[in-house]
Amino acid sequence: MPPIYITYLNRLDIEELKITNDEILSAIETSLAAQGRGDTVIEPRVHLEPGAANGHFNVLRGAIKPPIDRAGVKIVGDFVDNYKLGLHSELGILALFDPRTGAPKAIMDASGITDMRTGAVTAIGAKYLARKGSKVLGHVGARGTAYWNVRLLDDLFDFDEIRVHSRREESRSSFADRLSRDLGKKVVATADWQSCIEGADIVVEASRLDKPTPMLKTEWIRKGAFVVPYGTMSAIELSLTDIMSKLVVDDWGQCKSGKFGSLRAHVETGKLSEKTLHAELGQIVAGLKPGRESDAETNLLWHRGLSLSDIALGHAMLEKAERIGVGQRLRFA
Repeated sequence: MPPIYITYLNRLDIEELKITNDEILSAIETSLAAQGRGDTVIEPRVHLEPGAANGHFNVLRGAIKPPIDRAGVKIVGDFVDNYKLGLHSELGILALFDPRTGAPKAIMDASGITDMRTGAVTAIGAKYLARKGSKVLGHVGARGTAYWNVRLLDDLFDFDEIRVHSRREESRSSFADRLSRDLGKKVVATADWQSCIEGADIVVEASRLDKPTPMLKTEWIRKGAFVVPYGTMSAIELSLTDIMSKLVVDDWGQCKSGKFGSLRAHVETGKLSEKTLHAELGQIVAGLKPGRESDAETNLLWHRGLSLSDIALGHAMLEKAERIGVGQRLRFA
């Protein structure tokens, strides 16, 4: 048997790549279009709750046809109390494979990939479903994927006003300070949900609640807004979907079942179903279904996170690492 080698990229290697906003958005938009065209295989995520702490593992699996031409599996933990230990709440690995032989091609840190690809899906959703002139962002949540939500959304919209909120004052203040430095504009940390969300053009709910609690009120959402709720536990009222012109998800197969997700109750009560669903985001990106068609539309995107996004961004990072000589080459067999 000929030797098989894999590339190993740790967190420091991922940082050394200095992946750009454009590189992230391009990789994810390409994967979404492939999904919309049916050039992918995706399996619903699997949850593992070890029962040892307040958290669980997600196992995501999928494959993308050429030009990406990769299969992959990501295992990522979501442990909400990790901050008490000085750890990120989401720690994980991504393994990439040759889809023809099953030979492993790479193992890499997936924590940064998870944050970046989630932010990119939020931003690309806004590209197709938000008003082009959106200038006010309200973002709830300050850990994990929150930074890349705001950074990539601002890259596309160049907001005049950015508001952020989270449960802990020190968390939201430090988050606002970091964003202000990195984006070169003022970011306001609000003391409550209402002042963060009410009247915003784009609303992102990325809270980390212990149990479903309707913190985001439907009456705060302005007509013509774009709303992205994707907390593990629902923070929205059941009535939120009633005001929406278009309901969009990343993958209906994984959204229609399972234990977690911000719109789980909406699926169970029939407010979100195959009849009320407008499209999967990939269908819109591929041009098979329309995105926003007027400024009057109030639209919603629920994305639970796709293995395809992880694979596409991991593949882009692997290619860049090989070009610039980052990472370690390990013999597998």
